[in-house]
Formats: sequence, C-alpha cells, structure tokens
Amino acid sequence: MIPVHLMRKTTGGALLLLSLLAASGQAQEPRQPAADSAAADTVPEPVYVLRPLNVTATRTEKNIFLTAAPVSVVEQELILELVPNTGADLLRDLPGVDVNGVGTNQTRPIIRGQRGQRILLLEDDIRLNNSRRQQDFGEIPAIVDIKEVAQVEVVRGPASVLYGSDAIGGVINLRTNEVPPLSGGDQVGGSAKYSFRTAGNQHRPTVTLFGRTGGLGFRFSGQYRDTEPYEAPSGSFGNISLDDNVVVQDTGVRDRNFSALLDYAFSPTHRVFGRLGLYSADETGFGFVRGEDLGVEDATSIELRYPDQKVDKQTLGYRGRDLGWTVVDRLDVTAYRMNNEREFTTDVFIPGSLVFGPMAPPGSGIVSQSENFTDLETLGFRIEAAKVISENALLTYGVDFSHDDSENTDFLRQGVVGLGPPSFEESDVPNVPNATYQRLGVFAQGDLQLADPVSLIVGARFQDVRSQTEDTPGLEDLPPTEHDDQTVVAAANLLVEVIPELNIVAAVGRAFRAPNIIELYFDGVTAEGSGFLSRNPDLKAEKSLNFDLGLKFRKGRVGAEAYYFRNEITDGIRLLDTGEMVGPFPEFQNVNIDKLRFQGVEIAADVMPVDGLTLRGSFSHVDSKDVTNPVNPIGDTYSSKFVANAAYRDPGGRFWASYNLRHQGEQKDIDVGFQNAVGDVIPAFTVHDVRGGVRLFEFGSTSHSLSLAVENLTNELYAEVSNATFFRPEPKRTLLLSWVTSF
Repeated sequence: MIPVHLMRKTTGGALLLLSLLAASGQAQEPRQPAADSAAADTVPEPVYVLRPLNVTATRTEKNIFLTAAPVSVVEQELILELVPNTGADLLRDLPGVDVNGVGTNQTRPIIRGQRGQRILLLEDDIRLNNSRRQQDFGEIPAIVDIKEVAQVEVVRGPASVLYGSDAIGGVINLRTNEVPPLSGGDQVGGSAKYSFRTAGNQHRPTVTLFGRTGGLGFRFSGQYRDTEPYEAPSGSFGNISLDDNVVVQDTGVRDRNFSALLDYAFSPTHRVFGRLGLYSADETGFGFVRGEDLGVEDATSIELRYPDQKVDKQTLGYRGRDLGWTVVDRLDVTAYRMNNEREFTTDVFIPGSLVFGPMAPPGSGIVSQSENFTDLETLGFRIEAAKVISENALLTYGVDFSHDDSENTDFLRQGVVGLGPPSFEESDVPNVPNATYQRLGVFAQGDLQLADPVSLIVGARFQDVRSQTEDTPGLEDLPPTEHDDQTVVAAANLLVEVIPELNIVAAVGRAFRAPNIIELYFDGVTAEGSGFLSRNPDLKAEKSLNFDLGLKFRKGRVGAEAYYFRNEITDGIRLLDTGEMVGPFPEFQNVNIDKLRFQGVEIAADVMPVDGLTLRGSFSHVDSKDVTNPVNPIGDTYSSKFVANAAYRDPGGRFWASYNLRHQGEQKDIDVGFQNAVGDVIPAFTVHDVRGGVRLFEFGSTSHSLSLAVENLTNELYAEVSNATFFRPEPKRTLLLSWVTSF
C-alpha cells in the first residue's frame, strides 16, 4: 500500500504519482535518452524553475515545489539548446551560482561564494572531488561528457549529511543518460552531432548509439573536441583598455570523451549495470593575457598549464525497487574505481625591475619553472537503502567509503637571468609525499509528515577521514605522518504549506570539509613562485552552519521562489605568513584561522503567458565577511546578479528561439592581488545571447535539425569576478552552429 501522507499535495496528478512511487520504493523508469529523439533535439520543452523533479537534495525523487531545500535543475532540453562546453558553463544563469576559470574545459562552479573543494561535484551520485586538488580548484566538470548529461541538479547550501566532506557551499550532480527502459521493448537508436564555435575555432563531433534487446540495455557515446586559444574583444574593463582583440593564451584544448553503459534488468524491480568513462585532454591551462597585450610594462608572467590529463572511471552497481524486505524497500549498491593522471607545469617570470629596482637591465628577472606529475587512484563504494516505516515516515540510510592512493613526482628549476651568466638551481625533491587518504561515512535521514500541512526531514552523519604518508623517492628523511579527523554533522529541513499554492521552507544544517593531501603535506615553493609553503599535518576540518528561509509559490503557469541564506564557516583553512624565511622565500603555512560569513538572497520566477512562450528571471545577492578580520576582503563571486530570459517554442515542434540577458553588478569586496590591472573595483557588465533552432526535415525514422546562437552579442570585454584580478576575459562575440541527425 502506498503511504499517501508521505508526500504533500500537488496540482499535477502525474507529478504526485511519481513522487509517491519514489517515496514508497516503487520502481522508477530510468532517465531516457531524450537527446536522441528528434523532438528533444530540435524543440526543447519549457524549463520551469519549480517544476522539475530532483533526487540529489533528499535522495528521493521529488518535485522541486515539494523539496524543503534550495534546488535548481537544468534539464536535458536546455542542455541541448545551450550546447555548453562543460557542465559548469550551464550554471552561469542560475540563482546563487557563478563560475571560476576560463577556456574550453577549465571552468569550475561557485555556489553562494564557495568554490573549489568547498563544492562537491558528483556524477550519478558518485563523488568526483579528490584529495589532490588545491582548496580553490576542485575537479573540472569537463571529465563528464556534457553531451551525455541528462540533468544537472544543484543543491545550494550544505549537504554533508547525505554526501560527506566538501559539501559546504552546495552539491552539483551531473546525472547521465540511462539505457531505454525495459517497458519499451527491443529498440535501437542513436545520433550524430556536430558543433562549430568561432571562439577558438572549435570543432566538436559526437556519436551516440543506444538500445535494448530483451533484458540487456546498452548505450555508447564518443566525443572529440579541438579548440585553439580564443580571442577577447577590444574595449574597456575597469582600468584596462584594449585597442584590438587579444588572445587569451592556454584556453584551447584537444580532448576526447568516451562512455559505455551496459544494463541488465532481471525484472522491473532488479537491475545490475556497469559503466565505463574515459577522458583525456592535451595542452590546456588556466588562461592568461600577455602583459604587452594589456599595455602593462614589466608585468609578472604566470603560465599554469596542463599538458596532459587522463581520467578513467569504472562503475558497477545494483538497483532494487519495491523489494518489501524487512528493513529495505529500495536498495542502491555502487562500487567504483577512478584513476586520474595529470601533468601540471608552471612557468613564472618576475621582471628585474620588480625585484632589483628600476635600474635593473631590460630582460633581467627571476625565472621559476616546475613540473608535477600526479597519479591518483580512487576506490570506493556507496550503499544506500530506504524503508517506508509508516504512512508518515520514510527512512533513508547508508554507508559510503572512498580510498585515494596518491603518487607524484616534482621537478623545480629556478634562477636569475639578465644579470651576468644565467644562474639556475634544480631540484627533483617532491613537494608532496606519496600518501593515502580515505573517507568512511555512515548516515541516516528521516522524511516525516508531522501533520497534513507540515513535513520535516532530519538527518545526521558520522564521518572518519584518515590519511597517511608513504615512502617517497627523494624524501627518505620524511618521518611517517598520519592524520585522523572525525566529524559529526546534522541537518533539519522543514516545509509548511500555507495554502496549496504557497510553501514556506526553513532549513538549518552543518557541513564540513576535511583538509586534503595538499593542505596537510605540501612542502615547497608555491606554483607562482611567491613563497614557500610548509606542511601542517595538524589541520582540523572546516565546519559550517547554514540557515535558509524561503518561500515557494506555484499556481497554474506561474512559479516563483525566494530565499534568504546565511552560512558561517569556522576553522576555515587559510595560508598564513609565518614571518620566517625559507631561503629567499617568505614562509607560509595552512592554518585553521578563518571565521567567514556569507549571506544573501536568491529570487527566481517563471511564467508562461501563452502556449509556447516562457518568461523567466532571477536575482541573486551575496555578501561576504571575514569575521576574524573585517578589513580583509574575501569576495570571490558577484555581489549581485540579474538574469532575464524569453523563449518561444513552436507547439508543433518546428522551431524555437530565445533571448538571454545576464547582468552582474560591481564587486568591491575582493582581494585585488599583487598584480591587478583592472583596479580596486571589479566593474559591472551585461552579456546578451540569442539562440534559435529549426527542424529541417525527416526521412523515415531519421530527423535532421539545425541550431544557431550568437553569444556575447554586443561584443563586450568582461571577465567573471573570480577571473578579473588575474585578468582572464571571456571570448569576443561568438557564433555557434550545431547540427543533429537522430535515428
């Protein structure tokens, strides 16, 4: 019997039924390969702020209107329309979300002012974060083929109860396409896609094949991309004025993405599956503009590049639904392995005039070059079960584990040039010892219907994080070092129905981020050559306390939501100048010192005044403060953002068109850095995009469609806030062409 009081009332009977089935552990049809149907490829359906279903926020499939958390969902129809480079590029227009980084594959998400390791990135519920990334730079979403992503779910705010470490600012879950359902019978389909983007002269072919024969379902996809460094337009941005277009170096890439999925359904309630993913990228980097192009004399040159990166992922799993066992109605078991190899190089030149004074000869200066190779292997599993306890209670519980095994080599070359014969010193002593890093977590969550208009979700997690250094060539004198960090977190989310069309949401939750291998054990000259970083194996986990208060409204063709949030991070990890010198470099060390406060508002609304026409808009504001040192600016994202979108989609499915505007206000609360040509204030900017598509013709079961877009329509020179001080502007006006043949 389905417990009808577990879920709230909704105006859509079909959505209510889906939510009831998820809560009761009934079997759900998998995400379908809508990308390969002619209709989905050519005429995206309207995407509403409050109407899609999500799983990430509560681990049960719920309509966003009934989810007691701030959640955004980007559905596959919109992904097809935008043709983004990576999953991060999809998020620029969402409330509370920003991006860091530039180029074809190096963009990363920011949520409510948090980025890097304070954001948890998932693929199909499996973490992609690893222990070898620096705090400010999490894993790149590009390692997941965006052409194979069926839905992106973004939870704004803490989610450590369900997902463990790193989920301080939020969670981004890239949910990929599934095989055709068992109920669809035997079938075969696929698509061939090609896109061309003038930014970087990018070419990008993709081929997909999927089908089912009996109980066996399959899906294969391959993508190749070749992009040169793009150009930014002439214009003015703060104190920077460019008379001509300039090349943003190291923003191109040659990368490849392949995925394979096999799924065997023993019955509608029991499935096993295996998934393989391969990603490789050559010759890409963080991006930079040469000093002479900016009109800056004697500028420090910093080149940070990834000559090579390879990621291979293997996943095996079981899904059981409607089991009716004593303590289990739904069961998901997933085991995975991921190997991540990457080469990272730095090339820094500090002009002599900045080091030795204005009388230094031209061309003189300090050179610092480094090469790092990292091989990280991750093994892990996640076991999650759900049980309907009563008509008013659903229990979700489980355990997750991951083990990172990190090996690396380093080479450093430093010296002085231009003052007599060049003088260099070389070292192959590793900056980071080989080490292991493992996480073990146990969690439980109750979804309770306290009364007809009131529901409550409460949960808790115990997490144990351990790391240990290992024997490392070149570090024979390093004593064994261990680190153990145990953390307990909890959260509560309340949803109250005021009237059937209006819900109040209140949430409070703790999250944490355990220090990783880099923060604990790095001992050497920093990548940009500005100091020496000493290891600190005594670091504690960062902890946060987050409050959300919001409203959700939905009636007919109108939806809206508004949230106020406040997130305080204690024991925040920061680089501290110790006042000592290590050779010629000032010494820094990671310490638990920060108490940071981030607060703001997020407002979004959508309306469909007539069939086919959708109007959407959102406003976000983020205010950040270093409580321990109020004069220290910590802003790392916009202060305010406004987005407006108008889209018309022909009800007959023949064509579609859209216009999008994004305006970001100026940001004053920011550390401008030691070399900032923009100025003390990051200026405001407005970006316009227009897009459209048409179904050209059909022949039998084959269809062909074409879409066009012009991004940065007004050819504005601008940089996202986190890319502005180390000036890395966005591309000039860009034409995007995409062709899809589906069968």
